[in-house]
Amino acid sequence: MLIIRFSRFAPLLIPLLLLSLQPKTFAESKPAVSAASCVVMYEDGETVYEKNADTRRLIASTTKLMTALVCLENADLDDRVTIRPAWCRIEGSSMYLKAGEHYTVRELLLGLLLASGNDAALALAEHVCASERDFVRLMNQKAKALGLRQTHFANPHGLDAPEHYSTARDLARLMLACMENADFRALASTKSAVLGGVVFLNHNKLLQSCPGCVGGKTGYTAAAGRCLVSCCERGGMRFVCVTLSDPDDWRDHQTLYDWAFDSCRLFDPARELRLDVPLVSGGRSTVPVVPDSASRLLLPAHEPARLELELPRFVFAPVNKGETAGMLRVIVGERTVGEYRLVYGQSAPMAASF
Repeated sequence: MLIIRFSRFAPLLIPLLLLSLQPKTFAESKPAVSAASCVVMYEDGETVYEKNADTRRLIASTTKLMTALVCLENADLDDRVTIRPAWCRIEGSSMYLKAGEHYTVRELLLGLLLASGNDAALALAEHVCASERDFVRLMNQKAKALGLRQTHFANPHGLDAPEHYSTARDLARLMLACMENADFRALASTKSAVLGGVVFLNHNKLLQSCPGCVGGKTGYTAAAGRCLVSCCERGGMRFVCVTLSDPDDWRDHQTLYDWAFDSCRLFDPARELRLDVPLVSGGRSTVPVVPDSASRLLLPAHEPARLELELPRFVFAPVNKGETAGMLRVIVGERTVGEYRLVYGQSAPMAASF
């Protein structure tokens, strides 16, 4: 923790106090990947790695991320669903539903996310809405609400269709939205489940092989190639990675996560700074100053950051908690990458003797 106290004999305003935050060392070169499109995104939406991230592509069963999110927002996990014959006849990956069986929405979501069941996708879609078409309309409405401008869905399962596409960047944003849902996180991180007497293993191998992986979704069609969306958390940081049309996706995700966590660091002003301003006419000698925001900044590990503070050399009592004290700016190179309003952390009444 950095402790800063100002002498009452300091200049009236300190506009430039530059403090070096010691960085970690890392290899600055970015790894090469086999994916046609790729992105690594931090939890606040900042992109730290990209390759053709805005190119529209087929996305196969990574579609089911949106299917799951829309279902979770529009159905109860304990709802019971009676399986219809039409849902059992769809091609592609399946959880092997049989007409007349009964499943809960939770079980169907596990079949959707673990086994990538296209039959589960149809069952969930027509449980939530009167028809698959109506459910797809909800999917596209949600995509618009999330700002996924290069995404359009034509079905809830991901089988190839001309009007069914997304981009690596949009899928990363979708995954971040999914990870904000506690039920999704629990389902996507499940490694195995018994559904209808059958044991299903999660297709996402990163749950076993990549330290910190907490969820994801695989996808494949001959036209789309291997698609993979995943999320990983280490050291208080969360990244998502998306690769589209990638013949070496498992290795690429592992490599990209190792690179991202080594290349980035967090700056948390609430934890790393302690500021005190001299107090005049108060019952004590100083009053604490704190950032008014709890947000943390993602910074490059290889570049030192400078802090620019504006604070008075002293303040007269009384002081009210939450009143503006000054500003803190975080600068990397020539760029201001973050700004925080500084406020008084405690109230300080005037001393009784004044």
